[in-house]
Amino acid sequence: MMRGAHVLLATNPWNEEFQDRTAFLTSTVPPHSVTTSRSDFIGRDGDARRPQGLDKWDLGGRQQAAGGDCCAALQVHLDIAPGETAEVCFVLGQGTDRAHAVALAQRWQDPAAIDRGIVQVCQAWETRLGAVCVTTPDPAFDIMVNRWLPYQVTSARVRARAGFYQAGGAFGYRDQLQDVLALLHSDPGAARAQILAAAAHQFEEGDVLHWWHPPFDRGVRTRCSDDMLWLPYATATYVEATGDRAILDEELPFLRGPQLSEGESDRYARFDVTDYRASLFEHCERALDRGYRLGAHGLPLMGAGDWNDGMNRVGEHGRGESVWLGWFLITAIDGFVRLCGTSRPELADRWTQRASRLGEAIERSGWDGDWYLRAFDDDGRAWGSHNDEECRIDAIAQSWAVLSGAGDKARAGRAVAAARRELVRDDDRIIRLLTPPFDRTPRDPGYIKAYPPGIRENGGQYTHAAAWLGIATARLGDGQGSMALFERINPINHGRSPVETAVYRTEPYVLAGDVAGAAPHVGRGGWSWYTGAAGWVWRWAIEEILGLRLVEGGIAMSCCLPPTWSHFEARVTRASGSLQIRVDNPAGLATGVERIRVDGAVWDEAIIPFPDDGSTRIVHVELVPPAGT
Repeated sequence: MMRGAHVLLATNPWNEEFQDRTAFLTSTVPPHSVTTSRSDFIGRDGDARRPQGLDKWDLGGRQQAAGGDCCAALQVHLDIAPGETAEVCFVLGQGTDRAHAVALAQRWQDPAAIDRGIVQVCQAWETRLGAVCVTTPDPAFDIMVNRWLPYQVTSARVRARAGFYQAGGAFGYRDQLQDVLALLHSDPGAARAQILAAAAHQFEEGDVLHWWHPPFDRGVRTRCSDDMLWLPYATATYVEATGDRAILDEELPFLRGPQLSEGESDRYARFDVTDYRASLFEHCERALDRGYRLGAHGLPLMGAGDWNDGMNRVGEHGRGESVWLGWFLITAIDGFVRLCGTSRPELADRWTQRASRLGEAIERSGWDGDWYLRAFDDDGRAWGSHNDEECRIDAIAQSWAVLSGAGDKARAGRAVAAARRELVRDDDRIIRLLTPPFDRTPRDPGYIKAYPPGIRENGGQYTHAAAWLGIATARLGDGQGSMALFERINPINHGRSPVETAVYRTEPYVLAGDVAGAAPHVGRGGWSWYTGAAGWVWRWAIEEILGLRLVEGGIAMSCCLPPTWSHFEARVTRASGSLQIRVDNPAGLATGVERIRVDGAVWDEAIIPFPDDGSTRIVHVELVPPAGT
């Protein structure tokens, strides 16, 4: 307790990276008594649900504690006359050091400062969550899209990087690069900053830290095969949405360190930083060069896992290949080629040819007759084949045949149909990642098999991948099918009754990263809050179903609606002004020709720009059948 400041302070000198940080607890009313001892507050034989300190006039006043007995408790004295009210605020925070913590505590002891701070916080959240506001015939859809999904992305994924089930705090290379793409409407600056931060955590050889912890950025170098490819993918997505090509010229350093030795799967360390810098464009090119390593079938090497980290032994000896990674690598290449523009024609041509050869290799070796294989292992054996007793089909190899735009159209449509037939069942309400789950096969895919059958990636719903299947369904023009998948994963629809709540057992307002897929736990939610599904599901709703695509800083419409929706409205707000959009669907279409009027005048341009004077532009869209239909 710091005398004269009525603030409790706490430090942890054993942690090198945070040893100067000082936590504090204070209140707007000077305390009557304090304690820093858990045993004094809870009681030696007490119950945390009913601490004995709540029944005492004095907490004992102990001001020093260490180890497991630490706590911070303030007791204030309030005299409240009949019919009157009193208010006290308790403030918990952290400063960079002791002096900073005391200054912060003294600042927030002022109730007026707290009132101003609450107003500022509420206004900031309204700006973030109000960037896109929609009204559709489905209230459950609106609640998730307008508030909870963007809140989950920002609070759990980008800021805390933690949830109740995973209190990590690390930046994941692929993780936050995907998350911030859901913030392009509300906070493009955050997306820009994360892309640049990710580039600065890339090694000279092109590979990257799988994850790292600030502030010293200790992290792990691995043999994961997809991490680095999310940099060109995210960069291309950002540039196309915002028109900010200047980001490509931003210069950032690389990390430097010995490459992993033979037999070394990963290395955790604080790595050196190079004394030279390179443009973000070059960082993207090095990422592609590193990722473009092909195996015997002409497919990308899987390494110690692609997007599915749990399949870490399919290609651990350096020969296994990933069909999914082939589709994703094509996607990353296509984005990079667009970044090349007309200024680097030779580079664009070289990568275009590589993407073409990759697509040919997948069609030649990856097609299984009704869907695409998932991978080939180090011995050249297929995974995800109709001949397999376990992992007969995997969703992501089918979804990305569509998302990449590179799959044979007939095959890609057939593959997605197979995924929906095999993985989306009528007797439950989940969307499985693969089926059947790994259980008794002598083949070892990796730690995914350590999960019980039907749990997490091993045959449960992995909501991140479920979103990709929903997006693929929309891009195939099936608005009703895409919406049916969205309704399955919407947590609100799992908490409409006591029976459903008893099955789902997790929050009905944020996405669960996984949902169990085997008896007796079918439908039970798993890890919630900290899941990359939140950003993808928001993008699925806004960009794919409603078709509100951000392009060059404006809106390009491309709806894929449930035919039962007669209309929807959206308000999209930027600092410079807003677009108030109404889409009418009188013919009950999923997709069609969009007749657009802006402020009453026919609009023939592909992009609807935002006003630059703070005003609101009125946009009316009518979805009509194509000519001749």
